[in-house]
Amino acid sequence: MKLLNRSALSVKPTQAFVDWVNSLEPTVGDDDLTLDDIRGENTVYLIPEMDTPEALNAYVAERYVDILDSELRAWEEDERQWPETLDWALFNAFLVVEHSYLAVDLDDEAAIEVSEVDDALLMETDEE
Repeated sequence: MKLLNRSALSVKPTQAFVDWVNSLEPTVGDDDLTLDDIRGENTVYLIPEMDTPEALNAYVAERYVDILDSELRAWEEDERQWPETLDWALFNAFLVVEHSYLAVDLDDEAAIEVSEVDDALLMETDEE
């Protein structure tokens, strides 16, 4: 095991987020996604080590637009389909954030690789 010098945020969608996803391509009846359908679609963001709730809150307040952008883009690349205003209220309506002080890598064999996140990388992942 390797202790990473990072804290982590686990970002989970809310019912409001699911409703927005369903509004992108309206369906009839049972074809709509439910919160249970995407419960496992959480994203973990590694962040600098945070040792107080105040530091964490300040960091999230500073980076919430980046997180919200990433979560919306994972479901819809066309920003014209996004909610009109990406503000703190939307962030809190669409996402639940859970904080972990420690991040531990349990893989003793593979080295950690670093890649910049871009649309091409996301597209490759989607196609696999």
